[in-house]
Parts: sequence; structure tokens; C-alpha cells
Amino acid sequence: MRVISGNLKGRPLKAVPGNGTRPTTDKVKETLFNIIGPYFTGGIALDLFAGSGALGIEGLSRGMEKVIFIDKDRQAIQTIKNNVQNCNLNSQVEIYRNDAERALKALMKRDIQFNYIFLDPPYHRQKLETILHTIEKNHLLIQQGMIIVEHDFELSLPATVGELHCDRTGQFGITALSIYKEVARGTS
Repeated sequence: MRVISGNLKGRPLKAVPGNGTRPTTDKVKETLFNIIGPYFTGGIALDLFAGSGALGIEGLSRGMEKVIFIDKDRQAIQTIKNNVQNCNLNSQVEIYRNDAERALKALMKRDIQFNYIFLDPPYHRQKLETILHTIEKNHLLIQQGMIIVEHDFELSLPATVGELHCDRTGQFGITALSIYKEVARGTS
């Protein structure tokens, strides 16, 4: 694993030890960032099922200002900390060990909104619709923001979740990407 582009291009990243985490392939990561970027002038991202932290670190390399990494696995958190340290990004990140639903509740209390939210949960334990509803209902996404969902290609996500609509989808082997944006407030 490596950083694909930006000021950290080519920097190696460690994967989470064991088989519990499935890293995003370089092809999917490159496609994902070409869709949403490919480069940024600031912005805050949430990497909710962060794993190794590769998606958030890629975003920082490409110009995002800050990323909050969340994962419930102890080894994943240690891997994120090591990758962040090796990339000298400590001042641009927050890293928390928590499950997704509790983490979202904590973020709601902080009254924080994100430009980008990465959702890449383990394929066999997905609660994506519930998480999308929570994000939408609590306005965790800025009005022009995007939610990038990486999921099993066999999982069919709804076209709309409240004010969110699926703007784009793509399939890469067993992996699918769904990009959600908020419908402009006051319209339907």
C-alpha cells in the first residue's frame, strides 16, 4: 500500500495486521479520488471505518486540511497512528477508537460538519443505511459535501436517504462505490 498522489506520493503505508481489514485497492482509491477531487484546497474529512487510514491520508496528501479517523479495532488504531506518524501528519488528524454509531453521536455533540465522509465498513457487517440516515438527519455533511461509500457489489443501497441522493455508482470486481450528495436544501 502507498499514497498514490499529492505531496506524499509514493509514501508507503502499512496495512492492519491479520485478515480483519480489507484494504482499498489502488485502482479503487485512484478512481474514488478522481471522482471527488482529485485535489483539494482544504476541507475536513471523516474516515469512519478507517482501517489503516489510507483513504484519509490520501485526502491529506491531496490537500485536505484535516481528517478525523475512527475505527473500533485496536490494531487498526495503532496502524493509523503509525501511518500518520510516518507521513508527518499528526497536526492534521484526530484518531479515535470507537464504533461508528457512538462516534457519530460524539461528533454531533461537537457540532462539526464534514466536506467528505468516507464509509468503508467490513463487508459482512454493514449498517450503511442506518449510518447514512444518522449523517443526514444530524447534518454532519456540509451542503456541497460528499459521502463516499465503499461496499460489496451485491449490496444495493437506496437512491435516496432523506435529503441525500446517490449521485454516482461504480463497480470494481467485488467492490462498489456509491457517492452521496445532499439535495439542495429547500428543493426536492
